[in-house]
Amino acid sequence: MTIREGIYTAIEDEMKRDEKVFLMGEEVARYHGAYKVSQDLYKKFGEDRVVDTPITEAGFAGIGAGAALAGLRPVIEFMTFNFSMQGIDHVVNSAAKGKYMSGGDLSCPVVYRGLNGSSNGVGAQHSQCFGAWYAHVPGLKVVMPYSLEDVRGLLKTAIRDDNPVVFLENEIMYGQSFEVNEEWMDMDFTIPFGEAKIEREGKDVSIVAVSKMVGHALEAAKELKEKHDIDAEIINPRTIRPLDRKTIIESVKKTNRLVTVEEGWPQHGIGSEICALMMESEAFDHLDAPVERLTGLDVPTPYSISLEEECFPQVNNIVSGALKACYKK
Repeated sequence: MTIREGIYTAIEDEMKRDEKVFLMGEEVARYHGAYKVSQDLYKKFGEDRVVDTPITEAGFAGIGAGAALAGLRPVIEFMTFNFSMQGIDHVVNSAAKGKYMSGGDLSCPVVYRGLNGSSNGVGAQHSQCFGAWYAHVPGLKVVMPYSLEDVRGLLKTAIRDDNPVVFLENEIMYGQSFEVNEEWMDMDFTIPFGEAKIEREGKDVSIVAVSKMVGHALEAAKELKEKHDIDAEIINPRTIRPLDRKTIIESVKKTNRLVTVEEGWPQHGIGSEICALMMESEAFDHLDAPVERLTGLDVPTPYSISLEEECFPQVNNIVSGALKACYKK
């Protein structure tokens, strides 16, 4: 099953389970979704629950927050999170702060989901990672899934959560297929927020990678083992707010080395937060080398696909980072 189908089936399950759940966004209904994620949900649930909107992110981001405050469970699709900048006021000020500003009386169970990170040749205004942006905000929960298991379990958790959730998908991953596990396809399969998954156990270096970068890290781990006899442990945080700090710390205490991998810009990024975690926790005394932080380049994303690829971590970059952390390069 592809990631696209995993997201579709998760939303379908939750719309069947709870009539308060509805989907709203640009082209989600009659066009079956800009990236064909919503498929036939419009035919199955009707126009009251699968709602096409004008091209006005500020409008439907606010409608989503308001509907959630009124007791519904909206799933708001941004065609890309680059366009969420038009509606970020409602995400940060209306949704994220409602519970705090009401003394706990208000809940805002809205999910803002859509594409995040680099795509292929769509230019600087369509190829940014907003993980660190939203993870900075108290009151939000921020999900960056990698696998079919992730999107099935975490999207269901997000829709059922009584707090606003930012769910950052990756367009390049939409068509990637994963072997289906029957447990993941259960209507009530969920994954708790704040629990990372160790995708591959290892003993020589810990690699923490988010979203699409998890796949690159797994490929790099194979090369590191076959060509350099380095046994890498790959950690998929799955949620970056809350962040599973314990799993990262325990892994570093075992391997004594750490590499972080993300598509976001280097300054104030996800990797920066993990570096701070190393300094502020007992993991610091276990580090035998400086943390290697792999990020997107500190430039707007080029339109050229060949240049774009140079701007984001690739498998060879992760291999080089791990070798450096292990003092082999």
